[in-house]
Amino acid sequence: MTNDASVPATDRPFALVTGASSGIGLELARQLAGRGHDLLITAEDDAVESHVDELRALGSDVRTFVADLRTGEGVESLYAAAVAGGRPLAVVALNAGIGQGGAFVDNGLDDELDVIRLNVLGTVHLAKLVLDDMVLADAGRVLVTSSIASEMPGAFMTVYNASKSFIQSFTEALQVELAETEVVVTALMPGATDTPFFARAGMEDTLMGQGPKDDPAEVARQGIEALMAGKDKVAASSLGTKAASLVAAVLPDKVKALLNKKAAQPRGES
Repeated sequence: MTNDASVPATDRPFALVTGASSGIGLELARQLAGRGHDLLITAEDDAVESHVDELRALGSDVRTFVADLRTGEGVESLYAAAVAGGRPLAVVALNAGIGQGGAFVDNGLDDELDVIRLNVLGTVHLAKLVLDDMVLADAGRVLVTSSIASEMPGAFMTVYNASKSFIQSFTEALQVELAETEVVVTALMPGATDTPFFARAGMEDTLMGQGPKDDPAEVARQGIEALMAGKDKVAASSLGTKAASLVAAVLPDKVKALLNKKAAQPRGES
């Protein structure tokens, strides 16, 4: 497959969405297309191409780029493709991420390190590249997909929760650093959402994996609305997710870790 990232000159705002082949990322792309943005959408494989016609039907010029954002080379190649046409990025949705369920001591080291490589290293690397440009232009908006998991130690999701805690802290620090600029950085904090996340993380046989989940379209809608309104963060999308975020702010960390264990531990294990 040949990456197709050339985007013609136009007055329409230009947006980049990572992790856009399914789930929240795809819905973020739909939201931005519906709001008049041209798009560069990316994922780790060419499944991202299957949504191009649908997004173009919303009036958006859409290009795709396949990149493995766990690697520095993947991040650099994506950034090069995004800026190749000379168009400023009005919006960047740093959404790509993976999880890994199970006990840390039972999981393969490389599986756990991949969570860090994508969720932490890939996000920081791409954020550095796009934010440098946005600060120079004194314009732009970045939506970072964090999680309400960032607010609690994640027994049986140990590295995933820790990666999201890093990302949430990183995002909140950026907001303070950039407060005197016109650059907006917003944290999108979903709860359990109806995406392929749980299957990919090996968590289908857990209370969390089998329990109620939020609609990714509604999560994305609330995220984009918060970004455009200049908000620091939004816990999306249901009342249950918003309540969980509020409760997490007051519970002791050990209690939160035990609650996460109950939700994330495979059924039948104790």
